[in-house]
Amino acid sequence: MNRDKIYSLIDGNIETNKWSNCYDYSMMVTIIVSLIPLAFKTKTTTFNLIDIVTVIIFIADYILRLITADKYLKKGAISFLLYPITPMAIIDLISILPSLTILSSGFRIFKLFRLFRTFRVFKAFKMFRYSKSIMIILNVVKKQRTALVAVLTFAVGYILIASLVVFNVEPDTFNSFFDAIYWATVSLTTVGYGDIYPTSTAGKIVTMVSSFIGIAIVALPSGILTAGYMQEIKNDQEGAEQEEKRAL
Repeated sequence: MNRDKIYSLIDGNIETNKWSNCYDYSMMVTIIVSLIPLAFKTKTTTFNLIDIVTVIIFIADYILRLITADKYLKKGAISFLLYPITPMAIIDLISILPSLTILSSGFRIFKLFRLFRTFRVFKAFKMFRYSKSIMIILNVVKKQRTALVAVLTFAVGYILIASLVVFNVEPDTFNSFFDAIYWATVSLTTVGYGDIYPTSTAGKIVTMVSSFIGIAIVALPSGILTAGYMQEIKNDQEGAEQEEKRAL
C-alpha cells in the first residue's frame, strides 16, 4: 500500500471513502475499549491483553500518521520533523507511553489522554450532517456566549467572595481556603453534600444567603439558553416560510 492510499485511509473524506469511515469507527471503538481497564482497580489477564492489543493499534496508527505527515501538514520533508510536536501527535504519544512496562504504574493517569484522540475521529459523525436540533443549540450558545460568560464570571466571583467571607467567619471549620471554595461551590449549586458545613450562626447565615443566590445563578443559564432556543426556532420557521414564498 503506497502512502497516498495510507493517507486516504487514515485521514480521508468519509463521504467518498467508506474505508476511511470504517477506520475512524474502528479507532473510536479501540479508544473506548482501551479505557475500560481504567474503570477498575484490579488488574486481570484480560485487562492486560486489552492494554497490549490497543496500544499496538495506537502505535501503528501513530506510525502511519508519521510516515504521511507531509501529506497532512503539506510542508514537504520538514513535515516529518514538525508532526511529532503537533498537539494531536503529542496527545497520541502521551496516551501510548503509560502502556509501556516502565511507565505503566506511575503514569497510568496519562491513559486518559486517549479521550482526546476521539476528537480526531469525530469526523466520522459528519455523515449524519449533525441534527437540526444540535445545530440550533450550537447557534444559541454562540449567539448567547456573552451572556453566558457574564453569568460564569459572576458565579466565579461570588464563589471567591463567599469563600473569603466564610473562611474568615469560621476559620476552625475549614482547614484551607480550598475547602472554603469547595463549600461555596457546593452551596452555590445547592448540591449540599454536608461533608463540610458552618456551625456558627454567622456561618449558617452566609450559607443561607449563598444558597438563595446560587438558585438564581444556576437558573440564569437555563433561562438564557431556553430563550435563545425558542428565538432560533422562530427564526428558522420564518426563514422556511420566506423560502417557500420565494419558491412560489
